Order: sequence, then C-alpha cells, then structure tokens
Amino acid sequence: MGRVRNPRNPPTVLRLRSVEEERALHGLGHRALRSLGDRLGVRVTARGGAVTVHGEPEAARSARRVLEEVLARARDGEEISDLDLERALAGEALGVEAAAAPAPGDDRVVRALDDSYVVPRTAGQKDYIRAIREHDITFAIGPAGTGKTYLAVACAVAALRRGQFRRIVLTRPAVEAGEHLGFLPGDFQAKVNPYLRPLYDALEDLVDFDEMRRTIERDVIEVAPLAYMRGRTLDRCFIILDEAQNTTPEQMKMFLTRMGRSSRMVVTGDVTQVDLPKGVRSGLLHSREVLRAVEGIAFVALGRTDIVRHPLVQEIVEAYEKEDGRKGKEPAP
Repeated sequence: MGRVRNPRNPPTVLRLRSVEEERALHGLGHRALRSLGDRLGVRVTARGGAVTVHGEPEAARSARRVLEEVLARARDGEEISDLDLERALAGEALGVEAAAAPAPGDDRVVRALDDSYVVPRTAGQKDYIRAIREHDITFAIGPAGTGKTYLAVACAVAALRRGQFRRIVLTRPAVEAGEHLGFLPGDFQAKVNPYLRPLYDALEDLVDFDEMRRTIERDVIEVAPLAYMRGRTLDRCFIILDEAQNTTPEQMKMFLTRMGRSSRMVVTGDVTQVDLPKGVRSGLLHSREVLRAVEGIAFVALGRTDIVRHPLVQEIVEAYEKEDGRKGKEPAP
C-alpha cells in the first residue's frame, strides 16, 4: 500500500510517557511499525521519546489509537508482542471511528451496519444496559426475545471499539450434544457452529462479515463452547456466557473464576428452558442464590414486557407460563 505524504497534513505525534512505553516500542521493532504503516497507509517513525505518524488525518488517527492501545498495556506491566499489535489493529478495524464513552442518559449502544443505532427499547432493557456499563459482572435472566444476547454482544462490540478491552470472548454450554460434541460430523468448527450460531447472528448485524472473519482468525473475537474455557485466565476481555441456564453449578463457578484483570462478564439465560438432565441443578439458578449479595455483581430480571420479537412471542411465553402455573397447582400423581 502506498504511503502518502501531504504537506497540508501535519504529522500526528504521540509522546511516550514512561520507560515501559519506550521498552515496548523497542521490543516491537521497526518491522512491526513498518507493518502498521503499510496496513493503514501511513509512515510511522519512533525516535527521541516520541512516535510520529505521517499520512491522511483519519488513517493517522487510526494508527495513533492502535499505538495507544498497545502502550496502555505496556504501562500496566504487560509484555507486548507483534500479536498484540495485530489484535489492536483488528479492534481498530471493527470501528474506525473511535466511539466516545456514552454520556449519561444516552441510550445509544453501538452503530449497526445499516447506520442505525442499537438502543434499548423497553425499561427492562435500559436497566440491563445500565447494569452492564456499571458492573464487572451482570446476570440477565428472562424469556426468549428480550434481547439478552443481542444487547450483550452490542455492548461488547462498543467497548472493543472504545479500546476498553482487547478481546471479546463469547461462549455457550453445548448441552444438547454433550460437552465433547464428539458424535457430530465434521471438523471442530462444523461441530460447534450449530450451538454458537446465535452469537454469530448478533455479531453479523454489527460487524462486516469479512472483518468479523479476520478478527476471529486473529483471536480478537473468540467464539467457543464453555468446556474450552477451563484452566484459562481472561485479562482485559469482554466475556459473554449465553444460555447459562444449561450450566451446572460447577461449570458456572469454573466460568466466573476465569475472569482476569480489567475484564467484564455478562451471563444470560432463560430459567424456563433448562435442558440439563433430570435432577441436575442449573448453575444459573444456583448463582442467583449464592451471589446476589456480592458487591460488583448485578442481577437483571427481564420479563414478557421486554420481549421485542414478533408480537406472538410474547403471547406464546405468557401461554406457557400459565400452563406451568396450572401444573404447579395440580396434586402430584
């Protein structure tokens, strides 16, 4: 890609603020900075305690945001590699315009591909968005169609665009096929796709398909079954556990304890649609009892009035709730 030097565009200068930042840039080396410049169509030089970016204003701002993302990690004491630069580049590509933090009372979550904004449409959804923004862990419990998954993914994409996190991790328990998914045909991706498809559906409204594929390849967005979370520590990640009613208490504890530094978690589920074997307790119900009083964790209850799918969905949910109520009152056989 050609580099443009236009005298009418003054260079963008990023002053280094610490020895850690200088070491991080030295560790990346000139090759990584040249790669950054080639990818964004700018020229990047580092000398004398500063990084200078020459190029068109928008491209130069993008390069600055990528460098600031990497240097922020260096200030936190993290080791920086070429892979971290790739991840920052992918995150920048998700939203070239740096989205400012939402102002109080601003309901807009993120811009979708059709240039509309994702916004909460009910009082319950507004409470949900507020909880995600204000808490490190948020549980959203409610019936189908209330936007639990979609709004969580929208918040994750918005936070990644703002540079709050370096990765999005999306996961679900694959209960219907067993955690190992071994009997399904095909490679790993073919096996997990049917169970992770709702998460992809939400992403596809917000992120261009080609860019989504690239960010998944670069591990900026990770979509994987819950079983693959075991043993990991997830730092600076926005993590979403979907269909959490199908976790066991042990799986829920495992998932919640993956949370690393500067991360955020959203857990969603519908306690009326538990697919666990008979006699196995839902980890979502268990967590609601155990964690309700823990500071920093929010529980949001969404109901029929928060359903925003086809109007019939609300009536279907209500009919099943009435049926369940009648069964609860009937004497045991």
